[in-house]
Amino acid sequence: MGRFQKTLVSAFVFFLFILPLIISATEEENECGGSNGGGSAAEKATVLKYKIGAFFSILVAGVLGVCLPIFGLKSESNFFMFVKAFAAGVILATGFVHILPDATESLTSPCLGEESSWGDFPMTGLVAMAAAIVTMLIESFASGYLNRSRLENEAKTLPVSDKEEHSHVGSAHTHASQGHSHGSLLIPQDDLRKKIVTQVLELGIVVHSVIIGISLGVSPSVSTIKPLLAAITFHQLFEGFGLGGCISEAKFEIKKIWIMVLFFSLTAPAGIGIGIGVAEIYNENSPMALKVSGFLNAAAAGILIYMSLVDLVAPLFMNHKAQSSMKIQLACSFSLILGAGLMSLLAVWA
Repeated sequence: MGRFQKTLVSAFVFFLFILPLIISATEEENECGGSNGGGSAAEKATVLKYKIGAFFSILVAGVLGVCLPIFGLKSESNFFMFVKAFAAGVILATGFVHILPDATESLTSPCLGEESSWGDFPMTGLVAMAAAIVTMLIESFASGYLNRSRLENEAKTLPVSDKEEHSHVGSAHTHASQGHSHGSLLIPQDDLRKKIVTQVLELGIVVHSVIIGISLGVSPSVSTIKPLLAAITFHQLFEGFGLGGCISEAKFEIKKIWIMVLFFSLTAPAGIGIGIGVAEIYNENSPMALKVSGFLNAAAAGILIYMSLVDLVAPLFMNHKAQSSMKIQLACSFSLILGAGLMSLLAVWA
């Protein structure tokens, strides 16, 4: 099994472990609210229709958003740089404006009872920081391991006369007599890093997607669902756009691209399906639900904030092409602010 498949399997096992904890909250009732089972049969039927409509609307938005940068743009063009900047702004705003406040609200809720004393300690910030550090370590160790393994394999295939020279691969100077540069060996490492970054980024995004899908799926009234439907649809469209730009630049094989597209696109609709299934008995204000969603959202926020700044914004604005042209710098800056601004605006509704 390849590294990519192992990542997806790990994510699948992760959700199999976490979702029962969320669903276990359906058995708890407290002073903060019980089940959502009230309402007439006609009202429930209307609510269900909206939820089913949201399922397909969000699914289409996710597929469209993630596919546009992958199949509609050339990664070498200036326009693709502007798209990347827009996507980075979207992901940055998702972490700061959407996910982090939700996590803080959950982990400081009075419905936690005695554990609401967490409000005296910034638990959300601690979890987000820990997630950012873990993400950095995963990137660093994974890239280092893959690069060392590749260099060892290349060394085994070199002629005996070249092995002494290959032992100095850490240097970036060029040997004219051999007609190649050891520095060029860093290019494949950069490609590997982009693949790792994209996969970790997707995991951070889908954690939040499942949670917001469940929130919509358990919503008890049409008045609650309508703004959520529009906001989450655009939310998935913009997030998909951001992820699609990263997938396109990482240059996965076509089979893996489609796996990642489906993995992202189906998570929020899957959350809606789970929410519909437990809507009659689910209590989103139970201590278990608040703790699980709070910790997951805080971790997702840390991952997205770190990756948007370190892996998307900084490399984009510091590369030679952007630094050599004031027009490109200004256009990328505008795109970054536009993406962050539009995504932040959605927080008015969701």
